[in-house]
Amino acid sequence: MIEIRNLQKSYGDIKVLKNINLTIQDGEIYGLVGRSGAGKSTLLRCINGLEKYDLGSVKIDGFEISQHSDHEIRQFRKNIGMIFQHFSLMERKTVYQNVALPLECWGYNKGEIDKRVRELLKLVDIEDKIHDKPRVLSGGQKQRVAIARALSLNPKILLCDEATSALDPKTTKAILLLLKKISESLGIAVVFVTHQMAVVRAICHKVSILEDGEIMANGTVGSIFLNQPQALKNLLGDENEEFIAATGKNIRIAYADNSQILSAMAKELDIGFSIAWAKVEKYRDGVLGSIVINIDEGNVQKVGDYLTAAGVKWEAVHSE
Repeated sequence: MIEIRNLQKSYGDIKVLKNINLTIQDGEIYGLVGRSGAGKSTLLRCINGLEKYDLGSVKIDGFEISQHSDHEIRQFRKNIGMIFQHFSLMERKTVYQNVALPLECWGYNKGEIDKRVRELLKLVDIEDKIHDKPRVLSGGQKQRVAIARALSLNPKILLCDEATSALDPKTTKAILLLLKKISESLGIAVVFVTHQMAVVRAICHKVSILEDGEIMANGTVGSIFLNQPQALKNLLGDENEEFIAATGKNIRIAYADNSQILSAMAKELDIGFSIAWAKVEKYRDGVLGSIVINIDEGNVQKVGDYLTAAGVKWEAVHSE
């Protein structure tokens, strides 16, 4: 488990992290999102001990990073795997040698190394590339090798720094499914730094949104997208407004796995409405929907009461 309390980090007079508090449970996939410069990658480097922080606490399974020597942190870092945006593979070494490198550095014998490397290449489904060098691999294949290498020392935590940003959408989907499978099968926590909200919706259980070094919103992914905190709107932009009708009353409805709510409402209340804007997105194994409906002014109260009673998030929106 990762426990971060009142974490603060500055570079000179610039405060990069301000009073960060969050808890990440074992086996959880946790997203850290925000615009460039929000402090996401710095927070990740504080977690693995690559950055020292000014104040606060970072504990991983009770190990307080700031209270240990560089040697002790290096030993502890065996528990943390890292995956980077640009793979960071050694071009002159084969796939086998890249995955074996951490094991060799820590003095494992050849038999142990060979067994572990082959197990990992099977896990990430790239056994057939075992003797190839990175230059002949696709981006997705390189990231699979990087994932295998990150898992070589049996870490308890996997840190991903924009791990899919350099990949095309189809390859990104495959890598995310792989990471989800790894987290579920090995029971390890995955912390995913990204600016891609599709990544968060695809695999994360929880998410924190950072702005200027502060966590402005956090919670389960479903609750964040349903509640639409200002931090999420700031990150995504108010993309709905240009589609909103200028007449009548507009209501934005957010739902998770409840696509029948509108037809049920229309039938029970015996009202008509038009759909001004709609967007449905995949959320792990379900869906998240956001819809703007346009209704007569006289129906606003009963529609609002109906949605509230049904536990559906809604808000009135206005055309500019």
